[in-house]
Amino acid sequence: MAIVLGNFLIVLIVMTSRSLGSPVYFFLSYLSFEEICYSSTTISKLYSDLLVERKTISWWDCMTQLFFLHFFGGTEMSPLTVMAYDHYVAICKPLNYTTIMNQQVCMVLVGMAWVGGFMHSLAQILLIFQLPFRGPNMIDHYFCDVLPVLELSCSLTFFIGLLIVANVGTLN
Repeated sequence: MAIVLGNFLIVLIVMTSRSLGSPVYFFLSYLSFEEICYSSTTISKLYSDLLVERKTISWWDCMTQLFFLHFFGGTEMSPLTVMAYDHYVAICKPLNYTTIMNQQVCMVLVGMAWVGGFMHSLAQILLIFQLPFRGPNMIDHYFCDVLPVLELSCSLTFFIGLLIVANVGTLN
């Protein structure tokens, strides 16, 4: 909970301060916002499971959690690369920095990160949706990950597992 509050304060301070208007702080506040969303995907289920005795997650809730977990995880990777490029431009081309890294470019880069995260997450979910499942389809955990879902499938999942790992590997 302290991490979410700290990230919220970072977003609030960067958005309200006029002196923190550079792209570095914009991406820092964006990463803090992403961390709030990313951690909220699993923390909400964890907190609700503290109130009940049996801690399971249904298949549809698992798919929803898995989609948003990969979505926010995928959108968090690109801005880290963009921040490295921002530092490169600031150090190596300081006279052209304001023309290369303006607010409009930052917004386009963040938009591309959201599209990339959505495509990554959609690919993960579509790979899992094509697997056959039977039984109660309940996972005895608060956190839904790809491997427990693959274990629920009643088919061979080696090839699908390789595709999922390859999809994750393209992000890194």
